[in-house]
This record gives sequence, C-alpha cells and structure tokens, in this order.
Amino acid sequence: MNSLSRSEFRKQIRHTRNALPSDVQHQASIDLITQVSTQPELIKSQHIALYISADGELDTQPLIEWLWAQGKQTYLPVLHPFSPGHLLFLHYNSTTPLTYNKYGIIEPKLNQTLVKPVAQLDLIFTPLVAFDTQGQRLGMGGGYYDRTLSKWFETGKGAKPLGLAHDCQQVERLPTESWDIPLPKIVTPSKTWQWEIHR
Repeated sequence: MNSLSRSEFRKQIRHTRNALPSDVQHQASIDLITQVSTQPELIKSQHIALYISADGELDTQPLIEWLWAQGKQTYLPVLHPFSPGHLLFLHYNSTTPLTYNKYGIIEPKLNQTLVKPVAQLDLIFTPLVAFDTQGQRLGMGGGYYDRTLSKWFETGKGAKPLGLAHDCQQVERLPTESWDIPLPKIVTPSKTWQWEIHR
C-alpha cells in the first residue's frame, strides 16, 4: 500500500469511506462529538470553522449542532470569488442561505458582512481524504487548506487546525509534497492522534 501514488490513495480511501453503511456513518458522527468535546483547543475556542460533509466524509452536522448548543460561533468555507485557490470563512447558523460551489460542495451564499478573517478564527476543523502516522494530510488536491493554514504553519500563531476523519482514512505513510501542511492533531470517532509539528 505504501507504493500508491497520491491519486491512488485518494481513489482508494474515498471508495472505502463511501462504502461505509449509513448506520456506521451515523454512529461515527455521534462518537466524534465525544472525542472532540474534551479537546482543550475546542474548549477554549469561540470562533470555529468547519465544513459541511460531502463524498462520504465524516458527517459534521451533529457536531455543528452540538457546537451551537455550547454557544460557539461557527463558520463555513466559501471559495474566494476573486482569489483562485483561496477560501473565505463565513458565519454560519441554522438560517444561513446555502448553495453548491463548482465542486458540488455546500457552502454559504457569499455575503461580505458575514466574512471572518482567518486570523480571527480560533480553530479550523480541517477535512482530509487520508492521513498517516506522522500527521501528514492528503486533501482533494486543490491546495485550499494548505494555503489557508500556511501562515499558522510558518508562525505557529492564529487559528489552529484540527483534522477530522473516519478511522478507515488512516494509512501508514503518505507520499508528500513540499507545500503540504501537516496537522498537529487529527480526531477520529475512536481516537485522537497528536504530533509535534516541526517548522
């Protein structure tokens, strides 16, 4: 398995998570809350970015609703209209108008009054296709989150990333590129993985 290319890893892991039965998906989304609720980063965070799940990703909707119940402010990524390859984060609640972006992913309708600069976020729950035992993350290939997290990675300041994934998305070792941003912590329904990030 270690000889797979990045695109082969993507194909294999996406297939695996999409094949999870609905009852397993549902239980995983509930178990995730149990794992996330004790994380020190979350407890002290007020402004939290997440994403609406797609393509077999661990369902974040129960977590979002739990965060609302805790009085946390939540934000969703929107493809930047003028800066290709970059994300904006918009405030999100139960009445926020939603639309589909060019990738078929649900995002808030763009409203500049709802934009929260990344520097003012406390925590960014980060999607991923696969992760390895060194904290390397494999995304969908667009580089959006690598760009979003680059300032944090360079300085150690600002919104801290925390990856979310199914247990089946963990592999032994991923092939990496120079622009990949490793994650300091990844939470699955059964476990919390944590690494020292070397900048």
